[in-house]
Amino acid sequence: QVQLVESGGGLVQPGGSLRLSCAASRSIFKTYTMGWYRQGPGKQRELVAKINSVGRTIYVDSVKGRFTISRDNAKNTVYLQMNSLKPEDTAVYYCNIYPPNGDYWGQGTQVTVSS
Repeated sequence: QVQLVESGGGLVQPGGSLRLSCAASRSIFKTYTMGWYRQGPGKQRELVAKINSVGRTIYVDSVKGRFTISRDNAKNTVYLQMNSLKPEDTAVYYCNIYPPNGDYWGQGTQVTVSS
């Protein structure tokens, strides 16, 4: 069973930055596309960014130019660098493979952007 543990969330002012991390209990990164997802208040969970096994990245339009997804296969970790944060980025952020596996959802990490 794979466990994914997200960390790095917190409260930040608009325009600020955060770096999220997602650590896996075992190596799944080498062959899987990994994604960061988020679920805002009253909203459905959505894909924010994904990165394939060779490092190709895709972002949802609302975060292009502000967020950067990266991976370290040796550390079984995927990252999400978030800059120029906006209040609408407030959400619980999760990582999972892409397409997501329902058995892999973790607790997520809360990101709150507010002044």
